[in-house]
Amino acid sequence: MKGWLIQNAKLVNENRISDADILITGQIIEKIAAANTIELPSGYQLIDATGYHLFPGIIDDQVHFREPGLTYKADIASESKAAVAGGVTSFMDMPNTKPASLSMDLLNQRFEIAANCSVANYSFYLGASNENIAELRNVDHRKVCGIKVFMGSSTGNMLVDDEKSLSAIFAESPILVATHCEDQYRIRANTEEALRLFGENIPPGHHPIIRSAEACYQSSAIAVELALKYNTRLHVLHLTTARELGLFNASTPLCEKRITAEVCVHHLYFDSQDYNHLGNLIKCNPAIKNSSDRIGLLHGVSENRIDVIASDHAPHTWEEKQKKYSECPSGLPLVQFSFPVMAELYHSGTITLERITEKMCHSPAICFGIENRGFVREGYYADLFLCKLHQPYEISKPIILSKCGWSPFENMIFRTLVTHTFVNGNLVFENGVVSDQYTGSELIFNR
Repeated sequence: MKGWLIQNAKLVNENRISDADILITGQIIEKIAAANTIELPSGYQLIDATGYHLFPGIIDDQVHFREPGLTYKADIASESKAAVAGGVTSFMDMPNTKPASLSMDLLNQRFEIAANCSVANYSFYLGASNENIAELRNVDHRKVCGIKVFMGSSTGNMLVDDEKSLSAIFAESPILVATHCEDQYRIRANTEEALRLFGENIPPGHHPIIRSAEACYQSSAIAVELALKYNTRLHVLHLTTARELGLFNASTPLCEKRITAEVCVHHLYFDSQDYNHLGNLIKCNPAIKNSSDRIGLLHGVSENRIDVIASDHAPHTWEEKQKKYSECPSGLPLVQFSFPVMAELYHSGTITLERITEKMCHSPAICFGIENRGFVREGYYADLFLCKLHQPYEISKPIILSKCGWSPFENMIFRTLVTHTFVNGNLVFENGVVSDQYTGSELIFNR
């Protein structure tokens, strides 16, 4: 087979919705034309997309696929399958594995794993620590998506809390620096106060008080201050507070920004009231905050203070999430349902399809300088997904593809169903089934 003709789709792309045909030859989008104008060439397969919406493949700039060292929770093979089932065609994986990815040698091992088993396209962050500044200077800027700095509590030795080390990272990194911003000293003080109040029985709803709005703001402010001082290309991950929005520029075009920001779907969907019925299942770092913060973050997306929407997919086992608060790890499995969650916000009138596409597909490609992805354009890689906007279904265990086997959305009814996903022109997901026939490619960065 030479390729595919997707005919008569509602194409959501570059701030407009249009009726279109898409011709895919090999890995590439060969032609885009008005609906029902491209004739089916010999050797091509047809998808009649009447009644479907077609989107560029989602680029998720923050996931934790847990390999190596934590594969009892998840692995690159399992989580990339969950990704494509949700329309995510490319991911950028975080370095807090075991061992942590603090050198190019360790990072290259993860690229090799992905090359053999990932259904989606991939890249990996090189982790920063107080001791590995020399390693950061020699990073492969075409291959590695960014340098990840944990300016808050993290795994192992990845907390960067030394002032000189932070300054050196911001001054010398040759590529984008992505930060997890929480003030560890405030968190420790808040934890001590919670232990005084509750002993070992801290309620999950106290999580946003321990990992407070102030802890987030102070750390984000330091990151922005350092970036301004050293002209660093800074990307602040998973904003959770309305106050932090004031640190970011709303008027500069994304392609000209040196400082950008991301928000995650769970911080746009849940708020602190949801701890009452979901408890530790939505315990994550930074914490889900109150409703005014959630509303503020949605405004930040519409105002372009927030540039990217991602998942921060971070699975743990069901047994781990049943532990008491102080022993329960933070993180949610989200990558399969990040787009359906945003589609729910579309159905409620909170956000447009065009804005979702901008923040989940176009903006990550611009922000990271990804070569020929993130848009439906002739000559670009055919990373695409189709969905039915009005196809209600229940989130239940049989459809959950993440290795952990659970979701915070279980028993909820979502209205938008992802039906087909193409990665590099290959149909890797169709009507609930992931194909093992194809693997994704390394993302290439132009910057």
